[in-house]
Amino acid sequence: MTDTVFISTPLFQYVIMPLLIFLARICDVSISTVRLILLYRGRRVLAPLLGFFEVLIWLVAVTQIMSHLNNPFVYIAFAAGFAMGNYVGIILEEKLAVGLEVIRIITKNDALELVNSLTAEGYGTTCMDAQGSTGRVQMIFTIVPRRHHKKVIRIIKKFNPRAFYTVEDIKSASEGIFPLRVNIFSKPF
Repeated sequence: MTDTVFISTPLFQYVIMPLLIFLARICDVSISTVRLILLYRGRRVLAPLLGFFEVLIWLVAVTQIMSHLNNPFVYIAFAAGFAMGNYVGIILEEKLAVGLEVIRIITKNDALELVNSLTAEGYGTTCMDAQGSTGRVQMIFTIVPRRHHKKVIRIIKKFNPRAFYTVEDIKSASEGIFPLRVNIFSKPF
């Protein structure tokens, strides 16, 4: 069977072509999600490179849609690929965990042991006494790489399971104490 004959078969038109469009959309939307997050986090070199591949894949998918306007399965595949691409992009971004977070901890307990534990792990901390709505509290601030988020939360819960904490993304930080930099694809300690 020649290539042109195979492309004309119902199997190719109604199964393989929609599947290829679906996969292309997963790729381009996933790349788009990661690209936007990298752009927000100031990764100005990698973001445009990802944008190139994102648009290239999108053009290939749209070209196939335009070539198969009479096939409703390509429309469904295009939309389903978009939805799945958002999901995959979010999962990828969580795995990459690029950037920094500030974690603010408010505790009624003495914070010295928690501060010492965070410091021993290489995290810089700032601790201060404060007045909360229920009385005296201690506030601890630490800026950590996003990939260390779960580890820091485990440390907090170990010392005070009922501590109030907030986590917020930050674009950049300088002049602080940060754990040794490691490859963005590596796991925390």
